[in-house]
Amino acid sequence: MYWKIASLLIFAIFCLWVYYESHRTVNKAKKEEETFWEREEKANSTRRKPIDHLDYIKIPDDLPFGLKEDNVNISSYNKIVSELKGQKILNLTGYTNTDLKLEYGAPNITELSRYDQNYTTLVTTLQKWADELSNLNEEDAAFRIMEYMIEIKCDIGKTYRMLGKKYLKENNTEAFDNLIKIISGTRSMNKEYIKASLEEMRTKAEE
Repeated sequence: MYWKIASLLIFAIFCLWVYYESHRTVNKAKKEEETFWEREEKANSTRRKPIDHLDYIKIPDDLPFGLKEDNVNISSYNKIVSELKGQKILNLTGYTNTDLKLEYGAPNITELSRYDQNYTTLVTTLQKWADELSNLNEEDAAFRIMEYMIEIKCDIGKTYRMLGKKYLKENNTEAFDNLIKIISGTRSMNKEYIKASLEEMRTKAEE
């Protein structure tokens, strides 16, 4: 008799808990949606602000342009990167369109999106270029490209892992630690994964 009453009480408490959690989740989602649309409305009414002072990326001349250019893929990558030299490039990883409109004004969003897309094109092309050079045993040239990618704070995990492997092999602790420092300072959604993979590499190297 008593165990039946106890069972009913436990079931009732469980149902109340489920109802509370469901209600809380719905309210939280509703609040988040309201906050989003409030920010978006404010962002869309934000006036244009100067963007000339932003940290535009410059592509250096000392990348291995011309090396192995008889390779069709490398020739293509050279051309893409060279064309980007004449365009504005911004690393806006981690910023939403709403963030950008609030910070720099809604009228600038088209330009900023284009500059951010240029950055995405740049880093993905650079990694392909580095991979192709590495396949052709041009390791020094490949690593020069990837080190530049780190300088402009890319968040491609492969770039960090390849450089990390190189630095561990050379016992270059300072350079390896700098990889973690750089990715930690980005707004990338991938940064925790990249940091964890680097730390795992270090642990295995120390075993």
